Amino acid sequence: MDKLIITAALCGSVPTRQQNPHVPYSPQEIAEEALRCWRAGASVVHVHVRDPQSGAPAFERHLFAEVVERLRAESDVIINLTTSAFNLEADDPGQARLMPVDLGPDLCSLDVGSLNFRGRVFSNPPDWVERAAAYMLEKGVKPEMEAFEVGHVVQASDLVAKGLIASPPWFQLCLGIAWGAPADLDSLLALKARLPVGAQWSVLGTGASQLPLTTHAMLMGGHVRVGFEDNLYLSRGVKADSNARFVERAVALAGLLQRPVASCAEARQILGLPGREPQRA
Repeated sequence: MDKLIITAALCGSVPTRQQNPHVPYSPQEIAEEALRCWRAGASVVHVHVRDPQSGAPAFERHLFAEVVERLRAESDVIINLTTSAFNLEADDPGQARLMPVDLGPDLCSLDVGSLNFRGRVFSNPPDWVERAAAYMLEKGVKPEMEAFEVGHVVQASDLVAKGLIASPPWFQLCLGIAWGAPADLDSLLALKARLPVGAQWSVLGTGASQLPLTTHAMLMGGHVRVGFEDNLYLSRGVKADSNARFVERAVALAGLLQRPVASCAEARQILGLPGREPQRA
């Protein structure tokens, strides 16, 4: 069983400071949260950016670039930039969504199927998915393929079969997102059963499902994602004061389950990423 890769999803595009006052908005705040998570044991950070004043979802190059620059200067953490851009308005939104790839992150999220989501359709047409996968392959950025239901795993596996995904393929199994796969063990088993041979996979669960689903993932040999994007509470009625609290809990749980936690260098080896020298802690 591989060592455990812990991803910290720092702010997403939905949580607000009205829901939890510790949600980071500015690039500096997002980078500081990422570094707290890195020091706590996360080897990957998943980055969305927000308007620094209002906290509204943003997708601007200079905001992503500042986060990347701050993290590269301080750490060897694996940087995963989102390409989801659910609220993006552009003449060619498909092309605009690929902007983060050009910033040279280690990973970029790749949503491999469409979904009814927040009262709208989160549209990821097959031609765009293949175009995005090919572009990431050209730029040397590994996709983290986001699967919200079994059909998305099947579609992602087709990308692997076509040679559009560098080995090993990296999946994020997303459970508890309305209207995707429910946040339960049956769903997790169904998605895992469809993964291609040799795939590496991680699990996220929303809200109260985060802890039990990430526990199942640890026991099953998968990896985990935690953080404010998916969950704001450490326990019933108790809001976390940092994403790092979720990472600390995941590290402690992994210790109890005798599952060693991967360093950034070890996570790079597991995911087939090039090495990077650690910076000052």
